[in-house]
Amino acid sequence: MNTVETNVRPEYDVELQTLADYVLGFTIDSDEALQTARHCLMDTLGCGLLALRFPECTKHLGPLVEGTVVPHGARVPGTSFRLDPVKAAWDIGAIIRWLDYNDTWLAAEWGHPSDNLGGILAVADHLSQKRVADGSAPLTMRQVLEAMIMAHEIQGVLALDNSFNRVGLDHVVLVKVASTAVVTKLMGADRERLLAALSHAFVDGQSLRTYRHAPNAGSRKSWAAGDATSRAVRLADIAMRGEMGIPGVLTAPQWGFYDVLFSHTNRDLATKPEAERRFSFQRELGSHVMENILFKIAFPAEFHAQTACEAAVSLHPQVKDRLDEIERIELTTHDSAIRIISKEGDLANPADRDHCLQYMTAVPLIFGVLTAEHYEDAFHAAHPRIDELRGKMEVVEDQAYSRDYYDPQKRAIANAVQVFFSDGTATEKVAVDYPIGHRRRRAEGIPLLEEKFAHNLGTRFPAGRCAQIVELCGDQERLEQTAVHRFVDLFVI
Repeated sequence: MNTVETNVRPEYDVELQTLADYVLGFTIDSDEALQTARHCLMDTLGCGLLALRFPECTKHLGPLVEGTVVPHGARVPGTSFRLDPVKAAWDIGAIIRWLDYNDTWLAAEWGHPSDNLGGILAVADHLSQKRVADGSAPLTMRQVLEAMIMAHEIQGVLALDNSFNRVGLDHVVLVKVASTAVVTKLMGADRERLLAALSHAFVDGQSLRTYRHAPNAGSRKSWAAGDATSRAVRLADIAMRGEMGIPGVLTAPQWGFYDVLFSHTNRDLATKPEAERRFSFQRELGSHVMENILFKIAFPAEFHAQTACEAAVSLHPQVKDRLDEIERIELTTHDSAIRIISKEGDLANPADRDHCLQYMTAVPLIFGVLTAEHYEDAFHAAHPRIDELRGKMEVVEDQAYSRDYYDPQKRAIANAVQVFFSDGTATEKVAVDYPIGHRRRRAEGIPLLEEKFAHNLGTRFPAGRCAQIVELCGDQERLEQTAVHRFVDLFVI
């Protein structure tokens, strides 16, 4: 029996080195990525502003100790709060994600890469103010856009082949990792500091998916990403103070991330094949994810349901006067939608409803529209017909839909809806393969995204301010040259 452990300190895990070398060495030169990042910035901030209409969100915002004054504090858009960057990242991340209306990435793992803007904007705003006070040049919005592209790429490429949900972990682990990488760079890290910060992101205990699934779905899913991007800022700060890293955090036998958290599936507690117990990178890190990101333009709904909502809206004129005659509704979908959002039984809260395929299809069938207010308790209680229609729905998988979902050349998110009536008649089967926020529908989607942004601005600011923001955000070159703190000035109440 061996009674000693070999104490030879390893080099940093190669996966961490890959991430660090990308962040420190890659040059963003894709005009498409930068333009998409600009639209992503607009959309993400607009989603955050819209969330400020909901008290369940705003109750979380502000300093931990009332009255705290923070020199050069980071601002939370749409509010008057000036906070330390850690809490500001939490608040910004929470408002961005609250309504489930910001962008989406779908692969082996799911997620919302614009969640990383919480940490990015908080750190950039604070550093920009501090630099100006010290007589140095401020950070520019070009640096924010580049950080967004890199955070999207890290989160998205890690998600392509590596399923964290299969081992019971929530996708916000990738927000923590991606945010850690880019905000540590913004803070001026060298390679060693960046590697140390990344190692701490992985050695943290990671969030479980419990709060995303029936029967425990709840509002933590609305602030989990804010918590993750905030934690990233804290870990970056710790690393920048000279704290040592944990070089074998992923590969250490028995104690590393792979052995502890990535080797066993949570459904059957089976040991995964050896090759699947480590991260794989399907492609080199570049700007692919931002260029291909999915925007939620039409509906504040979990992305796997977006095309079902669109199909339901198109069927609304045919069914709105025949709701009492509906015998059954057939929803044809893909396997990920079935795993994540297909539910029966009572729906306990808004977070439960915006992750229910049947609910998100029933509302637009009845009303011809789906908004954030339609998930609220009062609306649900006032319209029992929603649950009546849910009870008549049959969900079936189309294997072709599932194949196209995973096909990297397609990345379809297809759904179809067909309504059958008691007299034996039926609507046509309306199928939608790609949601309007998909790259394949960019030309159609961007004008609507800009309308969404303008509408969301109008929920918080007077017309003159809205016009200023829209004009600046519509000018790529001018926006990129704008100092971060001057940009954020426009969003302060």
